[in-house]
Amino acid sequence: MAAAEYWFESHDGLKLFARLYPGPSPAAPLLLCLHGLMRNSRDFEEVALHFAAHQRVLVPDVRGRGFSARDPQVSNYQLPVYVQDLMTLLAGVGAPRVGIIGTSMGGLMALLLSVLQPQLVAGVVLNDVGPQVEPAGLERIRGYAGRATPVASWAEAIAQVRSIYGEAWPGLSEARWEKIARASYRADARGVLQADADARIAEPLRANAAAAAPDLWPLWDTLAALPVLAIRGARSDILSAATLERMQRKPNVRTLTVAARGHAPLLDEPECLAAIDAFLKTIS
Repeated sequence: MAAAEYWFESHDGLKLFARLYPGPSPAAPLLLCLHGLMRNSRDFEEVALHFAAHQRVLVPDVRGRGFSARDPQVSNYQLPVYVQDLMTLLAGVGAPRVGIIGTSMGGLMALLLSVLQPQLVAGVVLNDVGPQVEPAGLERIRGYAGRATPVASWAEAIAQVRSIYGEAWPGLSEARWEKIARASYRADARGVLQADADARIAEPLRANAAAAAPDLWPLWDTLAALPVLAIRGARSDILSAATLERMQRKPNVRTLTVAARGHAPLLDEPECLAAIDAFLKTIS
């Protein structure tokens, strides 16, 4: 099942991109998948095909990533602007109600959208993120985000992604690492491999860590009726076990901890697919 390209214009004139998997019918529920900080929509290619058996699946490249335009105003690389882009996208596809899977930054976007447009969000899968981001994990991300060294071959690209994510994803096959690398880099017009995200995305993160990872407990407390599946990598340095336990005290929150995964589970793990499938059935 091939994805259709969906292009749209942001409120401030950027040309943005999303992939739309048609699902079984135009009336099928819509699932919105949101990637992490320096990632892009290709992270969801395989799992989107899995979910598209029962859902329509919409996967945007957040501004500055993938095929979406790079923003000349670096200050726009902020959660409120990303959420405004989401609202433009969802209005354009005519989505009255969506389920959301959000990985890391994508999960924070999902929470903010749920507060701003509660009638729009049927339920949220939070992949290794919550109302509180651990300082150690944030510092780790600040250390590598936007600082990828140039690579001259796909072999070097694979080695680079393994150096960044190897501790989080032990035991992956060589073929899986190659897929991750090919979702992380893209050849430019000269054929040179480039990280497929604007390096300047990390500048607001380094300038203002509080803005990049705000305390969302007050917002979380307003979302009592929102169905949530919170997934945590057992080795995560972003979502702590204590934060997950606190999240679980709220009604309508299910949790899953994935063994041998750090930040963040890839979501193709069998236990993740099974838990998400079961959760989506409850909100469709």
